[in-house]
Amino acid sequence: MQDLEFTTNPFKGVIITPDALPENPETFSGQLAHSLKTWTDEGYHLVWLEVPIHLSSHIPIGVGAGFTFHHAGEDNLMLTLQLVEGAFVPAYATHYIGAGGVVINDSNELLVVSEAHRRSNTPSYKLPGGALHPGEHLADCVIREIREETGIETEFDALVCFRHWHGYRYGKSDIYFVCRLHPKSHDVTIQPEEIAECLWMPVEDYLESEFVHTFNRSIVQAALNSAGVVPTPIDGYTDPERHEVFMPPE
Repeated sequence: MQDLEFTTNPFKGVIITPDALPENPETFSGQLAHSLKTWTDEGYHLVWLEVPIHLSSHIPIGVGAGFTFHHAGEDNLMLTLQLVEGAFVPAYATHYIGAGGVVINDSNELLVVSEAHRRSNTPSYKLPGGALHPGEHLADCVIREIREETGIETEFDALVCFRHWHGYRYGKSDIYFVCRLHPKSHDVTIQPEEIAECLWMPVEDYLESEFVHTFNRSIVQAALNSAGVVPTPIDGYTDPERHEVFMPPE
């Protein structure tokens, strides 16, 4: 019986090659059983099995062999099997990441939005912002979100604070970064699917409004009072396509 095609990692792990999985479930079942015995005898600790969605019939076979779910993508499911009791299984992504923008114009007015889908009919004014897309930098995200929600073009100035909490969507945790930006345009064009109202509000009115949550007041104050940290490339380390580093301004 032929073993499944695989590679290894430095941690005594076996990574089964997904593109080389046999399509026939019976063939896969036989090769998997044979391979697991081989890998156990050779002293490997952990097996990673990525099943493409078109081979989803292989999933119950893997589960029957002792594999457990690790994470899923749009077109695949990753499973793991500990060949040695207590073998370390790195956790998958545990957090959502979002960014919001404090945008203040030359008239000392703050760009605020009221969401279309909120729990109360009472206006609730907050900062424009939203979730990062895969592979997107923080600075690019907050500029994009502000443009999409309000139509306002902005330029990134600094990262001023962040909020971290647990028990968010699907039981994951959430980090929300607050950025300070300055506007490059003034005329508002709202995104009606998400935003009920968008306006330039005097900063003093926002900080005193009964329709503003304490958290939002606090982060606007932070943006007003803190120099924050700014994107800072580091020679020999940062790759503009992959890395984003923030440091205090010189």
